[in-house]
Amino acid sequence: MAQHRPSATVDDGRTRDRVSSLLLEHGPQTATELAARLGISPAAVRRHLDALVATGRVEERQVRDAQRGRGRPARRFHLTDSGRSAFPHAYDDLALTALRYVASVGGPDAVRAVAEQQLAGLEARASSAVEAATSGSAGASVDRAQALAAALTAEGYAATASALSGGGQLCQHHCPVAHVAAEFPQLCEAETAVIGRLVGTHVQRLATISHGDGICTTHIPGPLRTGNRSALARPVRGERAAPASAPTSSTPTNDRERTPA
Repeated sequence: MAQHRPSATVDDGRTRDRVSSLLLEHGPQTATELAARLGISPAAVRRHLDALVATGRVEERQVRDAQRGRGRPARRFHLTDSGRSAFPHAYDDLALTALRYVASVGGPDAVRAVAEQQLAGLEARASSAVEAATSGSAGASVDRAQALAAALTAEGYAATASALSGGGQLCQHHCPVAHVAAEFPQLCEAETAVIGRLVGTHVQRLATISHGDGICTTHIPGPLRTGNRSALARPVRGERAAPASAPTSSTPTNDRERTPA
């Protein structure tokens, strides 16, 4: 039995893709209508529809059909936005055409303005999420980076944040505009500026998917120079601690000018 499972899984996937294609081509349909087009039983179609509903690719709606007269409403299945996104689209081509026109008319600054406008909504949503997540903490930059990673993941960026001794790194494993950003780096520059404002410090991009790297990596230095913390509770690792006591010499001395032996 175990030897037949991979083949059955592949066949199920193909049948569900055919169901999705029929819903895309012909619109909402009942299980009976889909079964007639596929040449399989309505019970088998319902099994595939249940799986598609569970994954969010299809949704069921009850519609009263005038031709059916009285009785139970017809159960029609619709393709969701998630189901539609699985099919090929030309969004990147459209975005590239639009930005090329903007660049030809207004130059690089006009493209930058479009990028900033496009990211304004994301920044507002992520800012609210970060403030809500860090309102009960000290608000350190790495803490904000971790909250930002969760907010970006909700936006489809599949982001993570890792703490390092010298700060932190924000990694985005998916970029929705990678193909467009490869030609127009202003999108990456605007996004980097947004990340810096959201974590509350200057950040540096180390790698981007649009340039062929596996992930977008942003370095967040620490500790913060301004903003969230007024003083450090203890010396940063790797730095020398201040002298335990003042010099015994009666001559005034500036400790900052002394070089420890």
